[in-house]
Amino acid sequence: MTLRALFPTLIYTDRLRARGWQALNARLLRECRQLKEDDAAGRRWSARNYAGGYTSYASANRMHENSPTFAALARELDRHVARFARSLRFDLTGRPLAMTDCWVNLMGTGAVHGLHLHPLSTLSGTYYVATPTGSPGLKLEDPRLERFMAAPPRSGARQGSAWVTLRARPGQLVLFESWLRHEVPVNRVAAERVSISFNYSWF
Repeated sequence: MTLRALFPTLIYTDRLRARGWQALNARLLRECRQLKEDDAAGRRWSARNYAGGYTSYASANRMHENSPTFAALARELDRHVARFARSLRFDLTGRPLAMTDCWVNLMGTGAVHGLHLHPLSTLSGTYYVATPTGSPGLKLEDPRLERFMAAPPRSGARQGSAWVTLRARPGQLVLFESWLRHEVPVNRVAAERVSISFNYSWF
């Protein structure tokens, strides 16, 4: 008998290894919170679309071009993205992957980020700046889920689940292909969960 795992969905997780990452993280946290204070347009958009939280997605979504601190983070992320692209066997000889979007998310109590994907991007990811104990992780959906039809429920190991939630830890990043649907469940703790999301595109 032969069993083969075909069409795997690869997820990349790692921590920033650069010397002084804690100092970079502290600067990022200050700037994320300051951006929330300064970004009136983002607060208005979030009030309509992101109850209980703040995101700069619709107002300041190229932070790697606007802030030296975010640019330093982008340089670190570039190294990880290149490694993930090799694991995915991407042929990038014609053109490189480049960061196109980078924005801030502050999830207050009760905030939730519904199921979505990142259209018109190649790779997407999240870097965790502050994750208070009990704050939600990143929930990933099995991309085959809508095609399971009459399949019985699966039990046992994580690989058998239709959903996998990755725990969020400060200093950690998660990378995935942009077509993979994901969400962040409701934040039930009385503290803000702070993250930075980003996209890389090949075109």
